Amino acid sequence: MRSAAGDLGRPGIVMISPVRMTTNPAPAQTRTFLTVTVKSEGAPTLAGSSEKLYCVFAIQTGHFPKPSASATWEGEIEAKETGTYHFKLHYAGYTKVFVNNEEIIPERWRAAWNPNDYKATADLEKGKRYPIRIEWLPDGDVSYIGLKVLSPLPEEERERLAFWSEMGDDIDYYFINGESSMDKVISGYRTVTGKSQIMPKWAMGFWLSRERYKTQEELLTALNEYRRRQVPLDVIVQDWSYWPVDAWGSHEFDKERFPDPKGMIREIHDKDARIMISVWPKFYYTTEHYKELDALGAMYQQAIKDSIRDWIYPGYIGSFYDAYNPEARKLFWEQMNEHLYSLGIDAWWMDASEPNVQDNTDIEYRKALCGPTYLGPSTKYFNAYALENAEAIYDGQRSVNPDDRVFLLTRSGFAGQQRYSTATWSGDIGTRWEDMKAQISAGLNFAMSGIPYWTMDIGGFSVENRYMAAKEGSEDLREWRELNNRWYQFGAFCPLFRSHGQYPCREIYNIAPEGSPTYQSMKYYTELRYQLMPYIYSLASKTHFEDYTIMRAMVMDYSNDEKTYDIDDQFMFGPAFMACPVHKYKAR
Repeated sequence: MRSAAGDLGRPGIVMISPVRMTTNPAPAQTRTFLTVTVKSEGAPTLAGSSEKLYCVFAIQTGHFPKPSASATWEGEIEAKETGTYHFKLHYAGYTKVFVNNEEIIPERWRAAWNPNDYKATADLEKGKRYPIRIEWLPDGDVSYIGLKVLSPLPEEERERLAFWSEMGDDIDYYFINGESSMDKVISGYRTVTGKSQIMPKWAMGFWLSRERYKTQEELLTALNEYRRRQVPLDVIVQDWSYWPVDAWGSHEFDKERFPDPKGMIREIHDKDARIMISVWPKFYYTTEHYKELDALGAMYQQAIKDSIRDWIYPGYIGSFYDAYNPEARKLFWEQMNEHLYSLGIDAWWMDASEPNVQDNTDIEYRKALCGPTYLGPSTKYFNAYALENAEAIYDGQRSVNPDDRVFLLTRSGFAGQQRYSTATWSGDIGTRWEDMKAQISAGLNFAMSGIPYWTMDIGGFSVENRYMAAKEGSEDLREWRELNNRWYQFGAFCPLFRSHGQYPCREIYNIAPEGSPTYQSMKYYTELRYQLMPYIYSLASKTHFEDYTIMRAMVMDYSNDEKTYDIDDQFMFGPAFMACPVHKYKAR
């Protein structure tokens, strides 16, 4: 953890009173990765060293009883200088932070296995003591909590931009003259990094997905229900774990749960729908595909050497292939072609493409797990994995069927991915109103980076327990339905319109009964999407022929109006529609 101390900002904050931690009930087991030793006469120090830290920072995991375990930290901090201090919270479960008895971070929630970060500020005066309190409900048997404080920086330092590389040889700068037009800047960017491909028309329709359809019967039943209810749908998605439990990476369907995958896909096509399937760049070391890639020297070995077992009971050992190796990319596609594309699969969901060999690991171990690569150390080529993985599928499918348009959805992105007909989604987001609002600015910033196709899990992926347990007539169920309804309204005006998430099931009829206001509204906005299809598909063509951006921050079209510079919850959907998603419960 010594490396973490190097980026904590300037000295300026001292915890001067002992931290009091209370737990109710006490966790069965707690591991503290970083301990702050408090001394009234000086700054906190890193446990086991004399290195001073100018922050409040404690990360813990533990095995907590569910759902009532809680912890509270209380203490005082003293500022060594006057100014605005920045607090960075790393959290899972339910968390609040108070400074000077004011709530600077309102309740945030994240699934215990999937921590997140949140930032806040507080103005502090030199020499003054302030009470600080952190309230935490872990909401899981293993959870995460941490708080870092950065002291004030002078205005001129805050406005500086610096580039630093751990292993870069040099930096090439490209200047793109947009002539006061953001569209021209993006056009220049795509001239450098590659043209956006035209997505299939069906990709502009509605995508139905959940985590996950466990059987062939479940998937076909959902599709048949949409057709029976006359709710439009273009793509149904088969998420992970359709393979035998001990054969991740085999690309084979489990015969007991999916007895006739080719017949299943034929029935999907007969009902005028398409199927996207999840394919990870991950292989259990016992599979033939692992052995074939390993023979090329194209399997990352650290996870195998360390016997890392994944979360599938009882735990299996595997690793990821080296997408930087051109021969491995060809072989990866050949394996997909033989076992999946030959069945009639239409689109590819390339999950965990960071690559995420193991969740919640520090950066040094992540680099060890992801290398060395064919091109060199993972430190040098760490971030481009998703691009190389996308190239494998795009080039592979085009080599087999050059007249078939390619669609890829990837969890991680990189500059230039648009040339491989690749979209990115925003990952395993939470099911809170603040999570929905965050998707608006996330989508706008992603689009302004030059990549036109972005999507999200409508309704959020990770679900609060209160929604999973909600009963008919309860306030929680009313809120769940309204949240999904508002999210559908927002999603209908995004480049891709896709619902996905964990239980409760995400089919429209599982969210609300037919005839209810929620059901009728969700169906209406789905139908509206199809009424706009000629307009939307024309925008899709413009992304290729004119380097256009479909989801547009207000500043892109109204750059002369300074009021548009900071609008983060309103946007243009092409030139004709302004979208203003409602992101607050019971807002009318």
